[in-house]
Amino acid sequence: MPRITWDDTGKRIYETGVDHGVLYLTLEDGSFGNGVAWNGLSSVSQSPSGAEASPIWADNIKYLNLISAEEFGATVEAYTYPDEFAECDGSAALVPGVYAGQQTRKKFGLCYRTQVGNDVKGTDFGYKLHLVYNCLAAPSEKAYQTINDSPEAIAFSWTLSTTPVAVNGKQNIKPTATLEIDSTKVDAAKLKALEDILYGTNGTDGAEGNAPRLPLPDEVITIIGQ
Repeated sequence: MPRITWDDTGKRIYETGVDHGVLYLTLEDGSFGNGVAWNGLSSVSQSPSGAEASPIWADNIKYLNLISAEEFGATVEAYTYPDEFAECDGSAALVPGVYAGQQTRKKFGLCYRTQVGNDVKGTDFGYKLHLVYNCLAAPSEKAYQTINDSPEAIAFSWTLSTTPVAVNGKQNIKPTATLEIDSTKVDAAKLKALEDILYGTNGTDGAEGNAPRLPLPDEVITIIGQ
């Protein structure tokens, strides 16, 4: 094995940006369909919690560490949001254009993309797809201010909690609320097949296209691993 080297050309990797946000409403059978574009998405901050050590002492020494379960959460910021997100944000339409607040918040799925860059190709090097399942948005503050000589667009923000879904296609993998797909390590044709499901397809020769939906982990494993 050759000696380790650092900062070789093409291996100075970094991540940046967020785009291609998609909201998926949860269907009655627990799947995620009816995907719609989330325009104005400006930030997604992942904030996992848990995985805390609880030391056990015996024989006057630290005998072992028990680790608590890890949970996935996030904070989403955007300048706008799809109309379909209203029911996920605790609103219900009374009549078209009139909404009542403080309603039951519905779960949803989320997909977004981040850029992967390096020192040779910049941000054209690749990207990562982030799939998030069973999200629940907590109530958030909305601050409206008077228009002045330095106007700013209102930035909405939501704190998300998640419930993991089962991963049956791989042994020893616990339920998860998030998947990450790296375009620099996945076959391009398989990645396109996955994106056709996530983003939908246009019909040809008079046929209808496929509606966008969020595939569960087992289907993702089948698509990428086949």
